[in-house]
Amino acid sequence: MTTMLNLPLAQPVLNRDAVARDGAELFDLLWQEPETRILVLYKGKTLVSDGKLVLFKTDQATAGKYRVYLGRTNQSSAEIPANTPIVLSVFSDNAALALEANPENWKELRRTGAGLDPFYATLFTQALAIHNWHESHQFCPACGQITIMRQGGWSRFCITEDRELFPRTDAAVIVSIIDKADRILLGSQGSWQENRWSVLAGFVEAAESLEAAVRREMFEESGLLVSDPVYLGSQAWPYPYSLMLAFTAQVDQSNSAEDFIADGVEIAKLRWFSREDLIAEAKQIHLPSKISIARALIDRWLGHPIQTLTELEGN
Repeated sequence: MTTMLNLPLAQPVLNRDAVARDGAELFDLLWQEPETRILVLYKGKTLVSDGKLVLFKTDQATAGKYRVYLGRTNQSSAEIPANTPIVLSVFSDNAALALEANPENWKELRRTGAGLDPFYATLFTQALAIHNWHESHQFCPACGQITIMRQGGWSRFCITEDRELFPRTDAAVIVSIIDKADRILLGSQGSWQENRWSVLAGFVEAAESLEAAVRREMFEESGLLVSDPVYLGSQAWPYPYSLMLAFTAQVDQSNSAEDFIADGVEIAKLRWFSREDLIAEAKQIHLPSKISIARALIDRWLGHPIQTLTELEGN
């Protein structure tokens, strides 16, 4: 039986409440609910305290450039009861500095996500993904005219083309490649810090199945043919607005595990790790954040979580 992944960012923490989005008075009604909470983003960062997002009341954070109704909480946390409306508010420089003047207190998901409760990490992820989409889709792709937000922030509309634009999600496969000796293949990008490793990944192309994307991307990045891709789970990754689909695959018998070659573009170097290698070198290497699907794939192969230099340095 295939063991699925435990993915912290895949938790269904929000009821997205799509029916309510069409209401012309949506935000006026939400502002009348004393339970409504505001998640503030500034340059893709938010405020964090004691492992939780700082969520504001409606009279505390009113100066946003734009707002998106994220939905209502499906579950309770220690501070937020179920059915709490959550609104994303994106701030300008002046508004952000008025709310919190110390730039070091504005945190990004990559750095702080692993230290967040999964409830708050998922809220942060969903807010950041829709924010990134709005930031890069302000103009109509057909005529170039500026678009306006509709449906509580879940679409943009081009008046000239009478065209509704909806949030885009880019599908990407991410794969743990395993050889006959039960080793895992990890790669390192040239722009990464020294001794940082991860599994391989790539975007799904037009009219391509996920299984075909696994085989193509792994060959392009490693020079290895793989077979028997097995799906293990998915979670969003808001850089900029991706859906990561996790697989594990075996090195195909038609080639040798030692025939790998880094593509030199996305991947600078590749290396096979045994479990003994990874455990012995844990304090000298960096692995992906514990909130990432890449780390979940590595931990699944290893059989247990591991503390690496990444955690020791607090990244």
